[in-house]
Amino acid sequence: MEQTTQILNRVLPIVLLILLGSWLRRRQFLSAGTIDDLRKLVVNLALPSVLFVTFLQIELKLSYLVVFGLIFALCVALLGLGFLLKGRFAPQREYFPFLMTGFEYGMLGVSLFGGAYGLEKLGTIAVLALGHEIFIWFVFLAFLLTKRDGIQDSRQLFGTFFKSLVILAILAGIFFNLLGAQDLLRQAPVSGALMTVLQFLGSLVVPLILLIVGYSIHFDRQGVRAALPTVLLRLSVLVPLALGMNFFVIRGWLGLEPIFEAALFTLLVLPPPFIIPLYMRPELLEEKHYVNNVLALYTLFSIGIYIVYFIVYQGL
Repeated sequence: MEQTTQILNRVLPIVLLILLGSWLRRRQFLSAGTIDDLRKLVVNLALPSVLFVTFLQIELKLSYLVVFGLIFALCVALLGLGFLLKGRFAPQREYFPFLMTGFEYGMLGVSLFGGAYGLEKLGTIAVLALGHEIFIWFVFLAFLLTKRDGIQDSRQLFGTFFKSLVILAILAGIFFNLLGAQDLLRQAPVSGALMTVLQFLGSLVVPLILLIVGYSIHFDRQGVRAALPTVLLRLSVLVPLALGMNFFVIRGWLGLEPIFEAALFTLLVLPPPFIIPLYMRPELLEEKHYVNNVLALYTLFSIGIYIVYFIVYQGL
């Protein structure tokens, strides 16, 4: 009974915050513009803060390099699979391949995993997501920009990579971690105060993101019918893959702690990156509608599957 209570107390806040976000939209309690401003706050301040602190504190191991390479290779393979399956499953959908790879780590993975396991455990999924982030900014974004604008200068991609506050926060956290400067940053004048500010900002991540996700989930019946086959196809690939990789790679080959299995499953059931519509050509209104419906519907499936996994995983 006590374990059941603990599980409910971890899961219900996630569900209630998402429902609260949906209620805010239906009641027009907050405008779409306000939600966009909150999203900017998360992406530019709260999320970089929590990722900097996470990578500063995490214990770096050589085995993590293997995980980094595996996740990067998996993302590349899924992109290739998307192009292979496009002709058979979605010949009219230009952006179908982009919906078969990548994971919305920043705007959903952090909040789901942090909400269920605590921000102090975020380092496990952050390690897995590092290879994913490199893929997103150097491979995924390159294909998106090429599709929208034609061939892109590699210098522009590097510029975009190093302008991302999320990436800069990760790199800075790893840098100071390797220097062994954790205690110095916490105890020195000024830097100690800044570390406290970063922790305060990081504590905003989970509630704000879940409210934003709840506010953003809405679609029409026709859009759901068009999006559902893509959602089910991707999940039919990634859910078994996540379970298999946990058994053979995380537990069997690498022998990592069980929390890494939960982190990998969390990452692989996340929806495709929410940035896809931002880099589509503006005249593709029907295609953008399809992509947005896939992202919204997949988000609901992800949350449901994640909650079921968390309940079963914690109950074992």
